[in-house]
Amino acid sequence: MLKWEEVAKHQTRQSCWVVIQGKIYDLTSFIDEHPGGAQSILRFAGKDGTEEYEGFHPAGTIEKTLSPEHHLGFVDPATIPVVSKTAAVPAAKNDESKVVPISLIMNLNDFEREAQKLVSQRAWAYFHSAADSLQSFHTNISEWKKVSLRPRVLRNVSYVDMQRTIMGQKSSLPFFIAPAALARLAHPDGEKCLAWAAGIKGIPYCTSSYASVSHEDIAAALAEKKGGHLFFQLYVSKSKESAIETITEARRLGYKALMVTVDTPVLGKREEDELQQAKDQIANGFVPPPWTAHEVDDGEKPILRSFHSTTLNWEDLIWIREAWGDAPLVLKGIQTAEDAKQAADSGVVDGIYLSNHGGRQIDDGPSSIRTLLEIRKFCPEVLSKVEVVLDGGVRRGADILKALCLGASAVSLGRPFMYAIGGYGTEGAVKAIQILSDEIETTMRLLGVTSLSQLNPEYVNFATLERDLPRSIRELPLSKL
Repeated sequence: MLKWEEVAKHQTRQSCWVVIQGKIYDLTSFIDEHPGGAQSILRFAGKDGTEEYEGFHPAGTIEKTLSPEHHLGFVDPATIPVVSKTAAVPAAKNDESKVVPISLIMNLNDFEREAQKLVSQRAWAYFHSAADSLQSFHTNISEWKKVSLRPRVLRNVSYVDMQRTIMGQKSSLPFFIAPAALARLAHPDGEKCLAWAAGIKGIPYCTSSYASVSHEDIAAALAEKKGGHLFFQLYVSKSKESAIETITEARRLGYKALMVTVDTPVLGKREEDELQQAKDQIANGFVPPPWTAHEVDDGEKPILRSFHSTTLNWEDLIWIREAWGDAPLVLKGIQTAEDAKQAADSGVVDGIYLSNHGGRQIDDGPSSIRTLLEIRKFCPEVLSKVEVVLDGGVRRGADILKALCLGASAVSLGRPFMYAIGGYGTEGAVKAIQILSDEIETTMRLLGVTSLSQLNPEYVNFATLERDLPRSIRELPLSKL
């Protein structure tokens, strides 16, 4: 058992010890591998980081991630000064006195308004932030309005069928909950709220690799409700062995589809989130040194904002497919017709997920609805070769129907569900699903259709958005897989 005075000596990048749940860990060699960034660890160098750790990680994460030699033993509790514990920003600051009754929530934007009042500044900055000038973020929302509806009348619409098959799984509605990390920042039950809601309403939920609740607990939560299905979103780690372990675990837990994120060789510059982190660091007594591109032991400079594999390429899909098996394999983050065609022609994947990561990666990127139109224009055969789903800026049931008219099989939403649980927990997530269901059902009747299978491009006018498409593209040679 080590004294606190010894722990406090190791507070630099060159020697970084952190106390987690009474155990001392040497994180020096792990600093630049941490998915949350080096500063998230360095601010607790020589200190107790238990509160911060427990707010962001499922139980057992550190034991699974670090080898035994990182564990240096226990700290003597009698030697810990009260002031040594760095006060972590609470996961959420829900004040029920501020909550508008859920019966007054009329649409998904209402959830966002309430969440901003209720969750911590840190949670808001994480969920709301987007890349650079926020152009991609705003484009995602605005471009849905460049597609208008063309309703038909005098049709019998007394019965409406909204069921859909998504990645081989029955869904009561044509959308699913998109992967979004760290849901416990919004609500103490975190991702379990979303799993419960998906089970209650019978829709799929795609969990994030960085869920703040263990994927085993998420699967158990869904099983409690006897409905819905789970998909797994994979960030491919720098270690192939680690990625295969994660894939194997998802298979063991019964996840029905693997959605491999392909648009994060590095993280985008999310200024709102980074500013909040810097404020938190200063408030907690940690002032980071001026930024320099430090060198690691072997003399190689680390890649800026790199937390996942920066070498991931088309050939890697082979071993990912082998590890995953025959269940649906989807590439998440497709933003051009060229990549859509290459994925469809590869023969390795079953689906593509059009997404710009909620505007959190590249700025000035295309919205997913624009990418869908680009595919229709330059390589429409993709829509019959692989299943196409998309996300980004979806706030209304009408948006979902527009996507289906243009060839998508389903749509997903992320931020709105984080906001919903931030104010109302599981009840909020269920209400969000019901709002979208009501909007879809009403809009279908007003369009003059009774089944999703009847939707086609004749029900939408996309001429305004089509003018923003490239005039031509050069077909790239197919990588040999």
